[in-house]
Amino acid sequence: MCGISGFLQPTGGPNLESSILAITKPLFHRGPDDSGHWIDSRVGIGLGHCRLSILDLSPLGHQPMHSACGRYVTVFNGEIYNFKTLRKELEGAGRSFTSRSDTEVLLTAVSQWGLFEAIKRLVGMFAFALWDKKEESLHLVRDRMGEKPLYYGWSGDAFLFGSELKALRAHPAFQGEINRTALTLYLRHNYIPAPHTIFRNIYKLVPGTILSLPFKDYLNQKEPVPYWSVTDAIARGKADLFHGSDADAIGQLESLLKESVSNQMISDVPLGAFLSGGIDSSTVVALMQSLSDRPVKTFTIGFREQGYNEAEYAKEVARHLGTEHTELYVTAREALEVIPKLPFLYDEPFSDSSQIPTYLVSQMTRRHVTVSLSGDGGDELFGGYSRYFLVANILGSLDRIPRSLKKLGSRSIKMISPQTWDLFFNLIRPILPSRLKQPNPGNKLLKFAEIMNAGSVDEVYKILVSHWQYPESIVIGGEEPSTWLSEMGSLKNLSNAEKMMALDMLTYLPDDILTKVDRASMGVGLESRAPFLDHRLVEFAWRLPESLKIRNGQGKWVLRQVLDRYVPHKLIDRPKAGFGVPIDSWLCGPLRDWAENLLDENRLRKEGYFNPAPIRQKWAEHLAGSGNWQYHLWDILMFQSWLEANSSKVEGGSSK
Repeated sequence: MCGISGFLQPTGGPNLESSILAITKPLFHRGPDDSGHWIDSRVGIGLGHCRLSILDLSPLGHQPMHSACGRYVTVFNGEIYNFKTLRKELEGAGRSFTSRSDTEVLLTAVSQWGLFEAIKRLVGMFAFALWDKKEESLHLVRDRMGEKPLYYGWSGDAFLFGSELKALRAHPAFQGEINRTALTLYLRHNYIPAPHTIFRNIYKLVPGTILSLPFKDYLNQKEPVPYWSVTDAIARGKADLFHGSDADAIGQLESLLKESVSNQMISDVPLGAFLSGGIDSSTVVALMQSLSDRPVKTFTIGFREQGYNEAEYAKEVARHLGTEHTELYVTAREALEVIPKLPFLYDEPFSDSSQIPTYLVSQMTRRHVTVSLSGDGGDELFGGYSRYFLVANILGSLDRIPRSLKKLGSRSIKMISPQTWDLFFNLIRPILPSRLKQPNPGNKLLKFAEIMNAGSVDEVYKILVSHWQYPESIVIGGEEPSTWLSEMGSLKNLSNAEKMMALDMLTYLPDDILTKVDRASMGVGLESRAPFLDHRLVEFAWRLPESLKIRNGQGKWVLRQVLDRYVPHKLIDRPKAGFGVPIDSWLCGPLRDWAENLLDENRLRKEGYFNPAPIRQKWAEHLAGSGNWQYHLWDILMFQSWLEANSSKVEGGSSK
């Protein structure tokens, strides 16, 4: 796992060597073990690399790495899990190797089969740049599911790229003008979806694509070309549905999961796993332990606040499986100390508040291991989020209610604050069925009030994933661009639940979950791997009928059956909880002065990005307890905090 950076600037600009050193240095946290660079002043190409040594710890794994044939140079970030299989195939074709690294296998594969064919054979997570000396062209490649990040764009007379935006910002030619259309997307989602970024003319490479840039035409913007996509995987899966028995499906899923976990346990450095005690992480850890001859190292953090702690469940699972378990109970003060680090970690506004515990668990885990497996992706693949199986029932029930009554019901629910609803649900909790014992019921009920008037799953999904429902009214000069939310109709032949699962895999998973985990883990030099995201497993999951995922009002049916073979059902059977922190109460307590400063009306007006009135209204209601607006306010606060940390490096904030 590493950090990569580079540029193409044939005009030369400032000293090329000083430029490549400047854009590589900000990524040292991603690769603290080694660094290197390569330039060709004739064409103005520079490649930089920071290395976190995982496979082949010797100097033979140093990058940038050149192919044996001399044609290619690459900087690579990630892991190719099937590199040993590819290596054997290449050796059978007469190729030889000098190292044990997967990067050398990649270069040899490209030399043997060509770039597109080589990539299609890779199983792994990766983002890399490849310079072809013969064709004088630069290729940027990102893995299928978007586990590893890659930013690129044009600034002045330079084309820039890097693992994180901070690398691009360090180049002398960088011009950081705020992208206000991206800002509207941020307020809706709490992240900026690919290909957009917070800066104009700078983009995220979309998962499963290749961007090819010829030296002679490098300033003309090119569109990335897909080599794999979620939508194609879905279409193929629906055209070739699994017709075996339940037992066949369970067995095949277990086999694929075991293979993926086994491949991702290959490492020359200490390895462990995040364990929340939920279905996904428990399945990964159970399979790891079944494949290991010694106790697997597992890691959990907990909070004392009620409704935010899963550490006790993780401990029970760890005890049953016999892992070497480490847990850390975090105080509010320790969590709050992470907040000043967030603008540096994320480089652009990002406001999923679980970024805080994710960083803390990564920090704690890094003290013991260098690689950690996670359960990310299980919800999206196997129907884990409650909205998947509740929306269809809700839409069916609401269709039978007159519109006037729905409006009345919606208004009535909103008249009572989320805090009051929480108190009410706590009182009746003992008599509620388990599926209704949800964390933060007040917030969920307000969401339900919003969707009561929706007429389709497209409308419902948009409401459910949106923070600010009308972000264009908040961002001054911002227009919301077209995204998957406006193109949901293109997902054909899917049930309501399947459509939401597909949309989450296209947006929420890569741009929120995987971004959060990558920045938090790499911020402390930890590599995180996600066995559920092996593309062969993804393709199999989309062949499974919905009934194998959602059954009897509960998600992940087939995955639960696999886990039942390793962990008693009673240890797992509980409502899904989030991995969050009590931002709502912190904003009224220890964070109040900090927030008040960032949300000051005069400050907002002077900076010129937001319309202050609706923000101030929500802040006043939150402090008064008449509304819980933690997510809306955290969106604004994370942008304000990011802007404050980067004010000298951005343009476009004059008031209008």
